[in-house]
Amino acid sequence: MRLHVVNPNTTTSMTAKIAAAARSVALPDTMIDARQPTMGPVSIEGFYDEAFAVPGMLGCIREADRDGANAHIIACFDDTGLDAARAAANAPVIGIGEAGFHMASLIAARFAVVTTLGVSIVPIEYNLKKYGLAERCARVRAAEVPVLALEERNTDALAKISTEITAAIRDDRAEAIVLGCAGMADLAAELGATHGLPVIDGVAAAVTLAESLVRLGLKTSRLGPYASPRSKIYSGPFSSFQP
Repeated sequence: MRLHVVNPNTTTSMTAKIAAAARSVALPDTMIDARQPTMGPVSIEGFYDEAFAVPGMLGCIREADRDGANAHIIACFDDTGLDAARAAANAPVIGIGEAGFHMASLIAARFAVVTTLGVSIVPIEYNLKKYGLAERCARVRAAEVPVLALEERNTDALAKISTEITAAIRDDRAEAIVLGCAGMADLAAELGATHGLPVIDGVAAAVTLAESLVRLGLKTSRLGPYASPRSKIYSGPFSSFQP
């Protein structure tokens, strides 16, 4: 099968890291097609960045659909543009935030999320409520690490994330941790071994769930808000997005 993994920001090194994390858990016959848009922010940190990331990401999804993708994975923990992508794509679409939350709910009564900056806490909390998993999440914590700092191992990013995990176990009684950024994908195993509890990377979780959907032959329902967009004219730079 062919899984399209899209990094909604424009940072090439992060796309490469995400692709490596996806390939590390994919089935032997799964091909990972990793892409990123040519337009949009270099990182997504909050609502404002999300708005500018969506058009380019949807363009990647449309192209991958034409190339025969069996499923799409949005590799931003805020699940940037997920609803729009599900309406637009022929193949099923999974966000790494939703995938991480659901995976955690299968192995722990209470989990915590450790994300990058405080500006991302409320968007993540909104999503938890939307997905019906807010009561299972003890707390969303921010390590106050900029997304692009995760691209360099010589920073104190790992130590800050580890400190928040310690606090989540001690103060929030968390039984599992969901890492709240695709840029943390390469840290899950190390942090899990350090703290002695399951640490979930949303990229890996999304790949395994996407493979399951494809193997079961399940696609996005069109009976409701994910109905295919009606044909209309999109003007200006969005003219290529008309259904």
